Parts: sequence; C-alpha cells; structure tokens
Amino acid sequence: MRKKEKIAVYPGSFDPPTFGHLDVINRSLEIFDKIIVLISDNKNKNYMFSKDERFEMVKEMTKDIEKVSVENLPGLLVDYLKKKKMRIVIRGLRITSDFDYEFQMSSLNRVLYPKIETIYIISDIKYILLSSSLVRELISNNGDISKFVPPEVEKFIKNRGVR
Repeated sequence: MRKKEKIAVYPGSFDPPTFGHLDVINRSLEIFDKIIVLISDNKNKNYMFSKDERFEMVKEMTKDIEKVSVENLPGLLVDYLKKKKMRIVIRGLRITSDFDYEFQMSSLNRVLYPKIETIYIISDIKYILLSSSLVRELISNNGDISKFVPPEVEKFIKNRGVR
C-alpha cells in the first residue's frame, strides 16, 4: 500500500512575498511532502500588486522548489479545502499581534470547517520584524529591498517600475 502524501496549503496575500514567506515555505517542507501556496485577496486591503502580479512573484521565487505549487484562492479558504478534500493550513507567526489575528481566523475557519487544522511556523529570528507592509513602505520611498525579498521578487518589482 502506498503512503498518502502529506499536503498543506499556505494562504496569504504575499504583497509582496518576502524572505520570511520563503522561510515558512522551506521549513514547512521539512514536515509536509508538498505545499500549495494560495494567493488570496482580501476586499478590505489595498494591494500594491495585483493578484496576478503576486502570483507571478511567488511562482518565480519558488520555481526551483520542486514540491511547491502556487494557485490563486478563488474565495474562502474553507471552501477551497472542502472542495480539494484537504485540511491542513500553514501560517507564519512573527510577533504577538500576529497570534491575535491568526487565532481569530483559525477559530472562525474551524467553526466553518471542523476538520481544519492550522499549523503555525514561528518565524526565524532574522525575519521576526519583517513584513510585506514594511517592504511596501520601502518600495514607496525608493528604499533598498534587497535584504528583505528574494532576488526574483526584487527583479520583478524593478521590471514593473513600481516605486
């Protein structure tokens, strides 16, 4: 009998993707056989990059990671999981305020889909203060983002002329 593959999803807005996101992906692959990165849209957020651009950046930054695929999340995470018959969600945690938000979201998701399990990956200490919003601030002010995003993401942003 063949062992069932352990697959988890890693949802987020990735606006833009950072070294912190890449760290969570790589560390998750030490636990799971495959990670599906889901690019989400939150109607309450003002994005710097379109969903397609965010998809392209994540796809490019993970192109050499064999066990990662990237998809757009078309609606609610729980609906996606039910449809795909999946239940494991990966989330990264940096600071205590992340925990408050993530606890609310995972609790809501569990009410909507009791089979869901959320696994939290605590950020590596070097990424504990790194966030997409800080990177967006640097981009808006023509700051150097090379220490915060993978080279593929930096190249994408420069090629798009977003500054």
